[in-house]
Amino acid sequence: MDTKEKLIEVNKLKKYFVVGHRGLLNHIPIHLKAVDEISFDIYKGETLGLVGESGCGKSTVARTMIRLHEPTAGKVMFEGKDIVRMNLKTLNSYRRNFQMIFQDPYASLNPRMTIGDIIAEPMIVFKSRGQLELSKKEIKDRVKELLTIVGLRASFINRYPHEFSGGQRQRIGIARALALNPKLILCDEPVSALDVSIQSQIVNLLQELQEKFNLTYLFIAHDLSVVKHISDRVAVMYLGKIVEIAGYKEIYDNPMHPYTKALLSAIPIPDPVKERTRKRIILMGDVKYPADTFKGCKFYDRCFEHMDICKEKSPELIDMGNNHQVSCFLYNK
Repeated sequence: MDTKEKLIEVNKLKKYFVVGHRGLLNHIPIHLKAVDEISFDIYKGETLGLVGESGCGKSTVARTMIRLHEPTAGKVMFEGKDIVRMNLKTLNSYRRNFQMIFQDPYASLNPRMTIGDIIAEPMIVFKSRGQLELSKKEIKDRVKELLTIVGLRASFINRYPHEFSGGQRQRIGIARALALNPKLILCDEPVSALDVSIQSQIVNLLQELQEKFNLTYLFIAHDLSVVKHISDRVAVMYLGKIVEIAGYKEIYDNPMHPYTKALLSAIPIPDPVKERTRKRIILMGDVKYPADTFKGCKFYDRCFEHMDICKEKSPELIDMGNNHQVSCFLYNK
């Protein structure tokens, strides 16, 4: 990937939420560290899969990258420009470059609007700002074209979201994301709310669209089999930190971090003999509360390979070669 051009560079990004106060006068804020100083790059035309269990901060990463949440600290460089430092006017004009597909196809579409209006809305907003020159007819024609592109009939333009299934609604969400011809699409668990049979259709559609329009994806999921199917590289996240990142084949064939090993061991194998004989890694203990103040590795209490140093220091991502990075003292020389 080093020879490819970077589309977005995330550098030491933080997002802390104030969840309470402590101290004699309740003047000291308690911070929930949803995203805790993470760094990664996404290259043009690739799909970076972001995986981890619920509550680890995956969705917050995506929302903070495009400032749906304001970052606490860090940089997000998009084609050399820092999104974090942009004023609101510049950011709003820049938003057409990155769009989002949300997890819940039922909650992400306005039930009072027709799907034609839903898909047209981004174009209408940018037209009102003088940043898009399209007539009403051209916008309507574009909406019909987008419906066809995502596998729906153009004649559905005047129907409402409640008239569609979950899979069809997600196609509408994808059409809306494509409306402004973005360069980056953040897919926030776009198939987790869908039936398994529909999931593969949506994933295949995303791959076809990526090839057709040269799109770049950040694909968030907790289903490792889905991530393996669509991703070029995979980043594994635990409690606001990225613990491992590598090419999809490298990370599935040669996992290094104990948490990655545990996640991969939980994937069912469609071979009863192998399934019975393979070793499952059962993690003990509970996930730490992200607002707790503690030093050391956040995975320490659940790790089956922990050492004394893990309790005292937090490991950094180190390069293991072959574009494989891991955050673990097992590999520190």
